[in-house]
Formats: sequence, C-alpha cells, structure tokens
Amino acid sequence: MANTRIFAIKLVHSIIFIFMVACLGYILYCAAARRYDWTLLVALAAIFIEGLALLLNRGRCPLTTLAERWGAASGTVTDIFLPEWLTRHTFKISTVIVVIELVWLAWGYFTR
Repeated sequence: MANTRIFAIKLVHSIIFIFMVACLGYILYCAAARRYDWTLLVALAAIFIEGLALLLNRGRCPLTTLAERWGAASGTVTDIFLPEWLTRHTFKISTVIVVIELVWLAWGYFTR
C-alpha cells in the first residue's frame, strides 16, 4: 500500500512538474512574441504560487514531506521519474529561467 501511495505522489509530482515546465515555456513564448494576455497571467500565477509554496516550506516541496510520511526514503520523491542530476538542480535552473523571462517580458512591455 505504501508503494502505491508513493507512486501516486510521484505521478502527481511529475504532472505538476510538466505543467510548470509548460508554463515556463509559454512565458518564454510570450516574452519572445510580446504577447500579453490572460493566459500569460495564468502561467505567471502558477509559477509564483509554486514558488510561494516552496518558499513557505523552506525550499522543500510539500509532496516530498508527504511521501516521506507515507514511507518513502528521505528525498526519494524528488526524482519525479526524471534523472537525479536534473532534479537536484531544478529549482536553481527554474529560478534563473523565471528571472530572465520576467526581465524579457518587462523589457518588451515597456519598449513597445
């Protein structure tokens, strides 16, 4: 039963990860195309809500804590079916990407 729960958490975590990557990709597209609409706001809101959740949890995903409570070894949910080298640096890479995208969006918005 614990393995099923942990698998479910990893699956949900992976789906959220894919959604967040899609949001980052869409924000990048909007910056390049100078597109400013409600879907951009949704993508930005999703990224900021995720960032807030991580910030409030001291940089640790709440799903990791849940998986560990249900029996996963410490930190194993973070692999989210991706290579370990990628998951170790996901937050750092994403933060750099978001900062670049926000600067690009602002530059495009204020120079049109």
